[in-house]
Amino acid sequence: MAYGPKAAIDDYFEYTRIVGDDDGGKLFTPQEYEKYKKRVLPIRAKNRLYVSWTSPTGIDCKLIGPETPCFCTHRYKQHKTDFEVIPSERPIAMPCRAKGCLCKSYHYIPAMGSQHIKCSACKHPSNEHSPKSPYKCARSNCGSKQCQGFKTSYTCLCGELANKHQTIIETKEERENRGHPVSKDDVPYIAMGGLTGFSSLAEGYIRCDPSGAGQISKEQLNQPITSSDHPFLRTYGIPPMNKIKAKSGKSSTCKLVKKQ
Repeated sequence: MAYGPKAAIDDYFEYTRIVGDDDGGKLFTPQEYEKYKKRVLPIRAKNRLYVSWTSPTGIDCKLIGPETPCFCTHRYKQHKTDFEVIPSERPIAMPCRAKGCLCKSYHYIPAMGSQHIKCSACKHPSNEHSPKSPYKCARSNCGSKQCQGFKTSYTCLCGELANKHQTIIETKEERENRGHPVSKDDVPYIAMGGLTGFSSLAEGYIRCDPSGAGQISKEQLNQPITSSDHPFLRTYGIPPMNKIKAKSGKSSTCKLVKKQ
């Protein structure tokens, strides 16, 4: 076992990733920590719920992780994510546990950088709307007739309107039935949601797995570079793999070759 300041910091980060806010702001004693892990970790391994923000085409444009904000502005990890028994009702409700928050279930809302997107009806940002569906504007000077619920003209990078997307909360079996990847390991950390690896951090339209744009075929990889391609590809031509094999007689590592 390692000792010292660095080991203590690593242990603390491990603790926060496992416990989150379940300790109520007061660190568990070593005994309480071990008891907590014995109770909670089997539940997470058995009843993990996968959360994604999905387009009408079935692409998971956003895979939700512990720090992903909800419409109520609180993080996913601040919602109820551990269930001893998975509810039979659909959609599964994940209420916010932050003190005083009225949010009944986690609901993802995209943002524009650090800015909240605005409602197309009342022109007020999403964080000034009620955290309860249908998310009416909470401003006192905003008439109820003007804003019957948050709607936005924001368009996702997949090309579909944000309003056409939905937050999906599903079990491992339900996600597998959709043909989307699940975690191969029993991750002990709190509120992992839809994260299954580093690629989960990428937007759906550029993620080359079944939950995103899908795998790129050899035909697509061997297509000639055109004026619509990225400037890097237009400057540095990458020869198709079949030409590399034909020239050398065997497979080799593809190198960038500057166009003449």
